[in-house]
Order: sequence, then C-alpha cells, then structure tokens
Amino acid sequence: MAQTNLTIRIDEDIKREAEALFNKIGLNMSSAINVFFRQAIREQAIPFELRAYDAFYSSPEALEALEEAKQLINDPNAKRYSNIEGLFADCLEGDDDDE
Repeated sequence: MAQTNLTIRIDEDIKREAEALFNKIGLNMSSAINVFFRQAIREQAIPFELRAYDAFYSSPEALEALEEAKQLINDPNAKRYSNIEGLFADCLEGDDDDE
C-alpha cells in the first residue's frame, strides 16, 4: 500500500499530552492516527460520541442538583405530588412569612 504524508495543525500542549498517552500504550503519533482513521472507516462514523458543550449541564450547581434529584427519586420518604397544583400550593404555603 502506498504511503502519503498528512500535515495537521494542533495545539502544542495537546500534541505533547497525546504523544505521552500514546507512548504509554505503545503507539507513536502516526500509528495512533492510523488506528483512529481505520476505526472511523470501519464504523463509518467518528468512533466516539461527539456532543456540544452545555454550560448548564456541566456547571457544578447543575451537577449537584442532578445528584440531589437522583437521591430524591430513590428516597421513599421524599414528598410526592400527583399534580402541579399541589406542588405550587406547597411552595406558596408560608409565603407571607417571608415578607
């Protein structure tokens, strides 16, 4: 099979970190890129999931809220509502105390 060269531009730190990782698993940069290309061709797709960065779901507050929600779902003693009106009534109860 004929060989060809590929020139890419990449951040210097990313290149250094990638080379260190690939060396740990016994690959040089060229071999690692070839593995990526072969896997992409085999799968006819990028061989890993790509998704847009979402600041909301990545923030510490959101991650904490999601964890709390998971705990509440699994807590048999957590208060439950059968409709939104009951939730609103419960939230508004005692609102006069805040004024």
